[in-house]
Amino acid sequence: MGMWSLGLGAVGAAIAGILLANTDMLLTTPAQANLEYLEDTDLKTLGEDESTFKAKTLWERTGAVVMAVRRPGEAAELSSLKPQLEQLGVPLYAVVKENIGTEIRDFRPHFAGDIFLDDKKRFYGPHRRRMGALGLIRLGVWQNFIRAWRKGFQGNVAGEGFVLGGVFVIGAGNQGILLEHREKEFGDKVNITSVLEAARKVEIQK
Repeated sequence: MGMWSLGLGAVGAAIAGILLANTDMLLTTPAQANLEYLEDTDLKTLGEDESTFKAKTLWERTGAVVMAVRRPGEAAELSSLKPQLEQLGVPLYAVVKENIGTEIRDFRPHFAGDIFLDDKKRFYGPHRRRMGALGLIRLGVWQNFIRAWRKGFQGNVAGEGFVLGGVFVIGAGNQGILLEHREKEFGDKVNITSVLEAARKVEIQK
């Protein structure tokens, strides 16, 4: 009887742990970025003629949609907005946190905008968040993984692949951050309708 009780107690504790892991209670709450923080980010161009510039130049006159990339699947969906964003005059960019092997070359077909390196990972902050073993027992993570796999995308867990990304819509001049989406788990996609609505609020400076 004692062994059965211990066994049932262990099973109950495991089930309770899994249920708890599938709530948001164990997730790290992201700290919101502010415009000054993002503006001061040093970004690097990719290619033979590497150069460094301040991130604010991406949006100071036209605003911008900027994706902090963790995996290509979300990038492909965000890229579907490129025609509408071009009509609005709002550019689409991506920042990556590292340049390992063929990672960026493999990523380019999934993204319709320019890509830059944020090796200080400021677009992933101010406090970087990682999802490790917790992601393996979250139902939403597995649903997102299966959806991406069916579309031919592979998750990125190489290098700093466990660092969660996000998407920003930043206004021109001092409009500030019009939309900020932070992944709460692997594959947590931004609502592209919300991205487009925020982009329509950008006041282009001529």
